[in-house]
Amino acid sequence: MRHSSARRRFALLPTALALLGAFGAGSAFAQDTVKIGFTGPLSGGAALYGKNVVNGIEMAIKEINAAGLEVGGKKVKLELVALDDKYSPADAAINARRLAQQHQAPVVFVPHSGGIYAMQAFNEQEKFIVMAYSSTPKITETGNKLTIRIPPTFNSYIEPFTRYEMKKFGKKVGMLPGDHEYAKNWTQLFGPAWEKAGGTIASNNPMSYNRSADFYSGVSRVLAEKPDVLFVGGPSEPTALVVKQARELGFKGGFLIMDQAKLDEMAKVTDGLGPLEGSIGVLPVSYDERVGPKTFAAAYRKAYGADKDPTTESSYNYAMTHAVAAAMKLAGTTTDASAIRAKMGEAIGKLPKETNAGEFKGVDAVGGTVVDPLVATVEGGKIRPVNLSDLMK
Repeated sequence: MRHSSARRRFALLPTALALLGAFGAGSAFAQDTVKIGFTGPLSGGAALYGKNVVNGIEMAIKEINAAGLEVGGKKVKLELVALDDKYSPADAAINARRLAQQHQAPVVFVPHSGGIYAMQAFNEQEKFIVMAYSSTPKITETGNKLTIRIPPTFNSYIEPFTRYEMKKFGKKVGMLPGDHEYAKNWTQLFGPAWEKAGGTIASNNPMSYNRSADFYSGVSRVLAEKPDVLFVGGPSEPTALVVKQARELGFKGGFLIMDQAKLDEMAKVTDGLGPLEGSIGVLPVSYDERVGPKTFAAAYRKAYGADKDPTTESSYNYAMTHAVAAAMKLAGTTTDASAIRAKMGEAIGKLPKETNAGEFKGVDAVGGTVVDPLVATVEGGKIRPVNLSDLMK
């Protein structure tokens, strides 16, 4: 019996060693999973806007994971946790706390200024970076040391946009912005700038772009003052409905469109670019011939469908997700938000052209990205790229 028992023990030994080897090999390939947070509108009137941001982040995460990311000698897998806040600042704050506390997300992407402000009240204490997709200047004027403002500030658009519309259509503007925080910020700067340029404001009628699909009464009130230009803006779909209904009510002038709305997305609602004739806004990604945006547009269509045109929300957040991963690698940590934030400028500067879909140059002293955007006009039924500097001549 002793010999038989010994034989069984020796017979089991190779199997045990094999299992041990398998587990040992497995540990060599073990990955730390790092959660990347997102809170934004994934339902309601701004759902498309939020989804565009998520698409860009997801696309970058898939590429980063496929290429393999190693931080501080450990293999790292990124995973997006996306929560719906319905464009509500209060819900954004709740989501951000959950992402930081439950998921230990070192960064949280958020695409609306109300949510950004709400998160800036506690993100330094909770130790996570606010990846702020909003061009509101105040975001980087708060002194928050753990905030990156992704797009350029919108005040760089106001004077050239104003010059273009005044020269083409006239000096009387009717204001039909959204009533959300971002649109309020735009309106506060745009109104005085228009008057400083010698224009007059016929009327100002903010509307709830996120909760309504019928803007006829509000548009009618503004058109009764016979404006030459309409100032509009919010997410693309409701902004396009405002434009469409203005045309249906007989408006013949131009549209000055704040940068949240995208002309190519709007054209899908207005049944083409015809109703958008005389508009000025930001340049759609699919019309940008620079290396980064062009490479991204091709990859985006491959990922989401040949008929899917990427937006700036997608391309900018895609590039910034790549930058976050690169900053983690440079900092040697996935958990120390301050160390990651400190490396963001260097990480952006080293992004390959193919993944730098926003043509970013770096980060300025207050946490805003350094970028020189192109804008677009609609003339002769076509979207035409133009440099901001050319509009100022």
